[in-house]
Amino acid sequence: MFNIILFGPPGAGKGTQSLNIVKEFRFVHLSTGNILRDLIQHNTATGQLIKKFIDRGNLVPDDIVLRELFSEALKHQRKPGLIFDGFPRTVNQAEALDNMLEKKGIPVSMVISLEVEQEELYRRIIGRSVDSGRSDDVEEVIRQRFVTYEQETLPLKDYYHSSGRLVEVSGMASVPEVYELIREEIKSHMQASKRRSVV
Repeated sequence: MFNIILFGPPGAGKGTQSLNIVKEFRFVHLSTGNILRDLIQHNTATGQLIKKFIDRGNLVPDDIVLRELFSEALKHQRKPGLIFDGFPRTVNQAEALDNMLEKKGIPVSMVISLEVEQEELYRRIIGRSVDSGRSDDVEEVIRQRFVTYEQETLPLKDYYHSSGRLVEVSGMASVPEVYELIREEIKSHMQASKRRSVV
């Protein structure tokens, strides 16, 4: 399997580009938000517990998210690869995810960091809020999301860079142009991975 984490700040285009990757490479898109919502919708015991945390305004504990994400990942071991969306968000989460996946021989192969200037990110998110009516995309909330990202999530770049898995891709161009950069990086890394496995 060739597993990818698509990484970047709010508004970088992770969701859009994930769909493009899934379409071309037939990877499975694993969204922690979708997995947790599905558990709640099906009223499982875990779903009921998750709903209690969310209803109180609390984050769902890492151990629950990791367990459910890992369980979902194991269902797709025969697929070409996975894209992790919305997780990890902290270095501790990244370390725990690595430990789980490596034990099963399905490690994270590469991390694609979408690089977009902050002014452009604000423009995109505010535009999105106007177009879609997203209640969370108001200016104060947007600023808090960036603060949280910089404090908790940005350190992931150093973590993945230290293991040689981080690839930075400019996200400033149009969606098709950015995707062309992403697909070339994925193809190059997949070919390199195949050569290593042959040796």
